[in-house]
Amino acid sequence: MTGVRVGVAVLAVATLASGCAQGERPAGESRPAAGQEAAGRPAQARPPMSSAERLRAEQTARVAAARKWGLKRVPLTAPPAPAKKPVITTRDGFEVDDHEELGLPPVFTTVPTKEKVVFLTIDDGAEKDPAFLRMMSELKIPYTAFLSDYLVKEDYGYFKKMQDAGVVLNNHTLHHPYLPGLSYQRQKREICGMQDVIQKHYGKRPLLFRPPFGNYNGDTLRAAKACGVKYAPLWDEEVFVDHWEYREWDRDLHPGDIVLSHFRGRDDWKGTMPDMVRRFLNMVTEKGYAVGRLEDYL
Repeated sequence: MTGVRVGVAVLAVATLASGCAQGERPAGESRPAAGQEAAGRPAQARPPMSSAERLRAEQTARVAAARKWGLKRVPLTAPPAPAKKPVITTRDGFEVDDHEELGLPPVFTTVPTKEKVVFLTIDDGAEKDPAFLRMMSELKIPYTAFLSDYLVKEDYGYFKKMQDAGVVLNNHTLHHPYLPGLSYQRQKREICGMQDVIQKHYGKRPLLFRPPFGNYNGDTLRAAKACGVKYAPLWDEEVFVDHWEYREWDRDLHPGDIVLSHFRGRDDWKGTMPDMVRRFLNMVTEKGYAVGRLEDYL
């Protein structure tokens, strides 16, 4: 009997030892809540990705996004922003009286660069397509927005999501009027009023202004300057869902060209904003161009 008692005691000690090894805790120590058993164990730190690994991961994501959104090719990666910004001047023939002497915002359609890069700009704010935001974010395509309050006020939040994704929101007037037909004071109300709207809802007064329809006069640019505008970019090409339009006789892209489109959908086009982006990217990629961020060059 003594041998049996000793055996039982040994077995009990072994069982206790086994129980502690499997996570049982001494008396008085509480057990962690369900799902938290490993909380106290140090997690194995994952080694940081090397530059080569990061580039491969980014490229893999770009390939997957291009396939998802139906592109013919993966968009090209834009070159780094220039360390020294190009000098922006008004395009010949686009000046107003005393343009340079008064220090008025330059009016331009192309950014001076030798890089094969173009810039996508989108006007007004009528269409608010969530798929467009997803597409541009997943493809990592930069663009610049020029907003008119009478359209964006229906959903300021949509454009806040755009801003949160890194898009700069700029001025396209309050009501999108034909500015040369207005007095200086009325033009100033349209431009400064939109500066106020963007500052109120998005926290910063824009430096870029695009006149509606691309029409302006000396009063327009004087008013824009008084409202804090530094640049008045127009465009060299315009892209729609089903076609392109060109300013130049050669009907082609050029390094530094600014491309215009609009926030439009099936109510106005034979397609959606993602359809427009698809046409835009297929063309520029086929011609060997990347899409840059306009503000990086200004």
